[in-house]
Amino acid sequence: MSHDTHTSTSPAVFRIVDLFAGPGGLDVAAEALGHQVTGIEWDDNACETRAAAGMDTFAGDVRDYRAMDFPCAQVLTGGPPCQTFTVAGHGAGRRALDDVLEYIAQLHDAVRSKSTPWREIFRTWRKISEELRRKAAEADVVKAAKREDEAVRSVTRKAARKSLAEHGCSTEEIEFALKTLEAPLGLAHRDADVKNLFDALVSLEKSLDAHRARLEELGDERTGLVLQPLWWVIERSRRPGLDPYEAVVLEQVPAVMPVWKEYEKVLAALDYRTKTQMMHTEAFGVPQTRRRAVLMARYKTDVRELEETHHRYRPGGVPAASLDADRADTPLWGVDEASVGRRKKRRPKGPWVPMEAALKEARRIARETAPDLELPDRPAFTVVSNYGTGGDPAARGRRDHDAPSSTVTGKVSRNRLVHKGTNTDLPRFELAEAGVLQTFPVAYPWQGRDRSQQIGNAVPPRLALHVLLNVLEPKLSEEKVDARLDQAVEKLENWRLPSAPARIRRRKDLKGHPLNGG
Repeated sequence: MSHDTHTSTSPAVFRIVDLFAGPGGLDVAAEALGHQVTGIEWDDNACETRAAAGMDTFAGDVRDYRAMDFPCAQVLTGGPPCQTFTVAGHGAGRRALDDVLEYIAQLHDAVRSKSTPWREIFRTWRKISEELRRKAAEADVVKAAKREDEAVRSVTRKAARKSLAEHGCSTEEIEFALKTLEAPLGLAHRDADVKNLFDALVSLEKSLDAHRARLEELGDERTGLVLQPLWWVIERSRRPGLDPYEAVVLEQVPAVMPVWKEYEKVLAALDYRTKTQMMHTEAFGVPQTRRRAVLMARYKTDVRELEETHHRYRPGGVPAASLDADRADTPLWGVDEASVGRRKKRRPKGPWVPMEAALKEARRIARETAPDLELPDRPAFTVVSNYGTGGDPAARGRRDHDAPSSTVTGKVSRNRLVHKGTNTDLPRFELAEAGVLQTFPVAYPWQGRDRSQQIGNAVPPRLALHVLLNVLEPKLSEEKVDARLDQAVEKLENWRLPSAPARIRRRKDLKGHPLNGG
């Protein structure tokens, strides 16, 4: 496999393997750019969506596959789950992050010297994997014991509640006693059964605290998943008979940026040039404020930082563009502004895209690409978040129709919509609308259960377009960059449902697959 930089006037077609592929945010963007993508995804619901969208998919845990299973893949992408890092700096999240950074340091030590034999590198990975498996197995045992204690506690609390009521205690007295785990003093002295019940509750609570502490020490089994992309890169770079990936693209929530920074040290030892960047999605034409930590890497080729194509959202700041504006001058989704070295003239930054504009455009496109889909023509509205702000559950965040959406999460279907300036309810977002706010095509076929969660977990395809174009075609001229992105945006916006769903593959289907050499 050649790793020369592609400089031909016609874009090269890359073969991509996408780990933790989700419902296909990066995949649909890659296909709009003309690349071929195979995703690996463990969630059956996301696999159903991918199949309906025609995405090539292997179902199962990424840990059940190996880089050597896909020797013909030229590019590795992925967004490993990292819920354990979202509270980094606070207890379990900080410990999980520290553990992962230590594992990365061990892998860095193993590959630092090019003369280190593969068996020594693999031995390091096997040691890490066995430690993670041991922790996961012990965690399962602790979780089972915790569930048993919780069941006993529930029965004991019920018995204590009944006993206190029989002794004439009021509801308030009972609730206070169960909260403090202290029986009314007089009853504890007079009635041995009451005393024994509360002694048992105190003992159970201590046992549960010990279980919680141990589980925090052992960590979440998902913590180790963030190591998988790095190991795949190492295996392709150092395992005899395999060639390095030409490019690597990884993205996740901001809390994972320290992991990507450590990744960079290992990738540098493997002859990759890297760039990490915290990206604001609305600054790349996504009608939503969301931050993503992105790692971009090319084998022996420099990677540029992506310049923002739209203004960042600030309440009362740059107004949104009108859909009636000349799209050739002010495109709805914008194009990539490349760095000074390759672009002498730049389009000025476009305004951030509001929800209203994105949904209006989606209704127009749906008439052609999904005529059976009925989307409401909404009046001026305000979105009331399902989440509280500032630690106050009652303080619900609010965004008006002429602003970008707040971060789309798995709870997007629970957000209230009200007439602007009132509390009069409007119909909540349809799934297709929530997908549009993530910049999925309006015709995208959300399937299975937990569809809102699938949408919330996905990488916005418009952001993926910018990242992939920057990494995979770094030497395009200004005119070529504009043309490639404009073409891809149009293709993405006008995406249509395939005539037949794709088959969901399993590990047994590897033989004969194009990325397996078939």
